[in-house]
Amino acid sequence: MSNAKLEVLTPHNSQLIIIDHQPQMAFGVQSIDRQTLKNNVVGLAKAAKAFDIPTVITTVESDSFSGKTYPEILDVFPGKEILERTSMNSWDDQKVRDALAANGRRKIIVAGLWTEVCNTTFALSAMLEGGYEIYMVADASGGTSKDAHDFAMQRMVQAGVVPVTWQQVLLEWQRDWAHRDTYDAVMKIVTEHSGAYGMGVDYAYTMVHKAPARNQGDNPVLAPVAAPVR
Repeated sequence: MSNAKLEVLTPHNSQLIIIDHQPQMAFGVQSIDRQTLKNNVVGLAKAAKAFDIPTVITTVESDSFSGKTYPEILDVFPGKEILERTSMNSWDDQKVRDALAANGRRKIIVAGLWTEVCNTTFALSAMLEGGYEIYMVADASGGTSKDAHDFAMQRMVQAGVVPVTWQQVLLEWQRDWAHRDTYDAVMKIVTEHSGAYGMGVDYAYTMVHKAPARNQGDNPVLAPVAAPVR
């Protein structure tokens, strides 16, 4: 029996939608540290860019309420159109439906705010009315409380949404370290956004493989000079 959810994510079968990663929406997030949340969604955006994943960015009430999409995300996609809405459910905007359909991928990876409102309503509607598969990036999304996020994730999973994390998506797209065309880009994302994993990569590169450090410019190291001990 064929089961599309058993297919791993690849750069050729998936697309990404980033929903309402805007300051006012982030102010209300209590389910995850907000700086961690921004780190994760920017890492996910950079991963999408590295693998040439079709990406849709939506916003709600930018001028009157929510503010602009994080500049760190916009800098990943210079010149990309931002799809503004009034509805809390992105599926209710025809521009969003058209953009997703034009990308021609049935697997939609979702990172948005808030989990219990914009993410849930979009996921359920896109599955019911659009026949899409939804992969919800739990750690690149946030809710107004831990309960709000967790129960929204449970509701979506019960409906057939697949829960994932941003780094899981990155490494699923890479799949094989022999894929050298994306290797360097993935390692750059890891060192910038993957915390201890990225620190370990830096350590291995510089201490084991004797590669130069990633910092820009030259920082001379002065040898120890013992001071007199009384």
